[in-house]
Amino acid sequence: MTKTALVAGGGIAGTVAAIALHDAGFAPVIHEAHDRGADERGSFLTVAVNGLAALRTLGLDPGRLFAAGFATPAMVLRNSAGRQLARLPLGGPDADGTTTTTIRRADLYLALRGEAERRDIPIRYGKRLTGRTRTPSGVTAQFADGTTAGGDLLVGADGLHSRTRSALDPAAPAPRYLGLLNAGGLTTGPVPADLRTEPGVMQMAFGRRAFFGWVTAPDDSVWWFANPPRRRPVEPQEFTPAGWRAELLELFAGDEVPAAALIRASAEIVGPWNTWDLPRVPVWRDDRTILIGDAAHAVSPSSGQGASMAIEDAVTLGRCLRARTDIAGALADYEQLRRKRVEKVVAYGRRSGSTKTAGPVGAAVRDALMPLVMRMLHRKGDPQAWIFEHRIG
Repeated sequence: MTKTALVAGGGIAGTVAAIALHDAGFAPVIHEAHDRGADERGSFLTVAVNGLAALRTLGLDPGRLFAAGFATPAMVLRNSAGRQLARLPLGGPDADGTTTTTIRRADLYLALRGEAERRDIPIRYGKRLTGRTRTPSGVTAQFADGTTAGGDLLVGADGLHSRTRSALDPAAPAPRYLGLLNAGGLTTGPVPADLRTEPGVMQMAFGRRAFFGWVTAPDDSVWWFANPPRRRPVEPQEFTPAGWRAELLELFAGDEVPAAALIRASAEIVGPWNTWDLPRVPVWRDDRTILIGDAAHAVSPSSGQGASMAIEDAVTLGRCLRARTDIAGALADYEQLRRKRVEKVVAYGRRSGSTKTAGPVGAAVRDALMPLVMRMLHRKGDPQAWIFEHRIG
């Protein structure tokens, strides 16, 4: 008899997990907390070559899934005066020609959910998990709308503030605020030539008061993000859209990078939201429930690996469940394969984020030493190769 998998969360981790479980012989059902269409349309993300390679193991073609995105194979680091400090690879192309790719979050959701629907995987919207109960034959999930669902397996892909995590372990650690806010936007259309940089190369600038990143898309529009430092998390509705735009313009006033001009050229700005990661999560599983993605190991956006780690998790889970009929044993195999790697990436992301908030003295030292340090680190190859070159199986 076909085993049923309840997937809590219809984001990247949950949708790829459902596809992987379907390939492993399960009958998965995705339960997404938000309504259809609530897909953060103004935001974008980058999926590295290791994440794209993991998708290929499911028979998915990254070129088709990411047709709405564009390759971003390199990154340039600059100081507030615009001077280049370093140029670093972001991964790829690999043997299949795949290169780290940037895409709007909504476009990736649409493509992945289309793959799920092609496999007749049901997606239930408006199903926010509130708890779960273990039964002799499986697990029952409870949702905020008063409904329940039963299955042989519950996959907690419900993100940073996972209810699956707290149901597994009421003493589970809470997310850790990283002292940075996040915001982003897309220019309304093509920008003047003096605001455009080398297409597909992610530009990162250590501004005097905040960190700024931007990349020129193939249509000559610019996609950007900002990381202002802040001691305490921002509260909902603390800023109006106009007030937040003014705050960003003030933060980048005087910096010799195009941050202010790009902010002015964007009709809509998403954010601010807080940046978090998770300290080590002691409990990932029991015999019927497993955590994946941000629910198990949220990483700082500075790592550039949040989406890729979620995809690797999902694909590995499917492979483990295909390899043995014992669900509990398969979940133990999954944790053994994933925990060490993801905790190392979380630590890497936290270190990367901490460099964005240097004071004036620290900034002067960084600007003076970074070119030399980067040359030394890359003398024998890419020190981040352990991230990008990882392949499942």
